[in-house]
Amino acid sequence: MKKNYKSYGGHFDIDSKKNKIKELEEQTKDTNFWNDRLNAEKVIKELNDEKNMVNSVEQLLTKVTDNLELINLLGMEIDEESRQELEQETELIKQKTEEVSLLLLLSGPYDKNDCILEIHPGAGGTESCDWALMLYRMYIRWCEHKKYKVEILDYQEGEEAGIKNVSLKVKGMNAYGYLKNEKGVHRLVRLSPFDSNNRRHTSFASVEVTPEIEQDNTIEIDEKDLKIDVYRSTGAGGQGVNTTDSAVRITHLPTKIVVTCQNERSQIQNKEQALRVLKNKLLLRKMEEQEKELNEIKGDQMNINFGSQIRSYVLHPYSLVKDHRTNVETSNVGKVLDGDIDMFIEVSLKQKK
Repeated sequence: MKKNYKSYGGHFDIDSKKNKIKELEEQTKDTNFWNDRLNAEKVIKELNDEKNMVNSVEQLLTKVTDNLELINLLGMEIDEESRQELEQETELIKQKTEEVSLLLLLSGPYDKNDCILEIHPGAGGTESCDWALMLYRMYIRWCEHKKYKVEILDYQEGEEAGIKNVSLKVKGMNAYGYLKNEKGVHRLVRLSPFDSNNRRHTSFASVEVTPEIEQDNTIEIDEKDLKIDVYRSTGAGGQGVNTTDSAVRITHLPTKIVVTCQNERSQIQNKEQALRVLKNKLLLRKMEEQEKELNEIKGDQMNINFGSQIRSYVLHPYSLVKDHRTNVETSNVGKVLDGDIDMFIEVSLKQKK
């Protein structure tokens, strides 16, 4: 008698996703569906994403079922060749399970979205500016590994070395879901290349990550609350970017939030981009306030505040990168600074879930 191995469990239970697919498909059948093209494209994208996830889980389950049936069929009479084949297949299933499991953890309201990643050096002058540049390179390399597109919104070089500030738009599926775990203060310990006595220095830089959010009518910005400055663009940019006062800095006076953009060619375009980033930040602030209030009601004392040290990178007197939230660590600092940060992201996602 053939056993039925096909069943879902835990976060692999995808019935809710199948129901969501049915709801989205019903929307596409509406005769007025394409009247709002932007919304229609959003629905189609979400539908395809949900279908891809369901297909991935079902293909994985089929592989597991096929192998279990083969083992059941062979019983104790498994020859060496079949055993090796099953071991190889089991390892592939294990890897695929990890991949799908991680994707299923990215279920937050904005996890699938693009995001804005900002790096700000802490106190310490040239040391911290150089550390901010090292982090910038680390995230650029990580994005390359993920095949994410990166757009530089603002880039301000340090006076002697490194960067004073950088703001990037990271474009790709689940960009915010992955990078939101990088928000916080990053600490570097090393022998300073800027110290003639070759002494050990500790530097800090903060990373802020904001989801790219579609226009939300619940967030209204009063022009009277804005201080807008224009200045000559500097640093990275396209040809002719430095010829006019096109860069824009917007300060939201009630919250003291500051956003800058100098990537576009015109002042108008930079202002529009900066306003979009500001709106995203205000909406994220609203979400965090609601989450904080909910945690206080629950009595949950999770350390989620921006400004908390999340990770240390030690180059001297020993080599170690340690994430203080999860205790994940590695001695291969060079590999981490070259963009290999998935180990920290994945464990952080699993713990939060």
